Amino acid sequence: MGLSVAGLSFRYPGSAEPALDAMSLDIPEGGVFGLLGPNGAGKTTLISVLAGQLRGKRDEMRGSVRVEGSVGLVPQEHAFYPMLTCLENLRFFGAVQGLGGAELRLRVDAVAAFGRIEGVLARRAGQLSGGLKRRLNLAIGLLTEPEVLLLDEPTVGVDPQSRAFLLESIRSLARPGRTIVYTSHYMEEVQAICDRVAIIDAGRVLISGTLDELLQNSGEPPPPPRRQRNLEQLFMQLTSRSLRD
Repeated sequence: MGLSVAGLSFRYPGSAEPALDAMSLDIPEGGVFGLLGPNGAGKTTLISVLAGQLRGKRDEMRGSVRVEGSVGLVPQEHAFYPMLTCLENLRFFGAVQGLGGAELRLRVDAVAAFGRIEGVLARRAGQLSGGLKRRLNLAIGLLTEPEVLLLDEPTVGVDPQSRAFLLESIRSLARPGRTIVYTSHYMEEVQAICDRVAIIDAGRVLISGTLDELLQNSGEPPPPPRRQRNLEQLFMQLTSRSLRD
């Protein structure tokens, strides 16, 4: 299922500058869509709007949002109860989303196997390693088999092995009829798993397209043969080299 925003603006109460500034973006159905931007660019705000978590008043939010299909969100934060076991968390969040009985048991088993957390289901979530917490976060987001999956920096704070597993797992979720939106600060992650990419800054889309389109059409003369521009170079060119808080 596809997503799109048109002329989308959002301003947090009390903020002088908008978090999203007349943003327009089309995210086609299928594949993995990467969303890149420096700190404060508006990535998490956009994800929150797409997930239906931000519904500002007229003076806070303008424009249109189209999201087709059921939505699953895996936020930056650990979205589970640390004092509950992994199994209790999965059962709780499944029930909150309308699952029950045999269907709930099947989905809990399926997402636990997908995240390879079957061996820690009896452990309290707060006692898990960083990698296991991220895998539990992902499993919770997949409970209802969403057609739109929003992943907001899902590999933050994990070791290289856990990162590789998460990337491989996320890439395996891509299929016709499912749209995955992936935000990250890691350029190599986006280049490894994303089909299309948008770079945003100050709440606006700077460039959007397939990876090949972005790397070949950056507004400058093409690089010499055998010297291919990479995504990090393009990102730095578009967003400047100034540090962000």
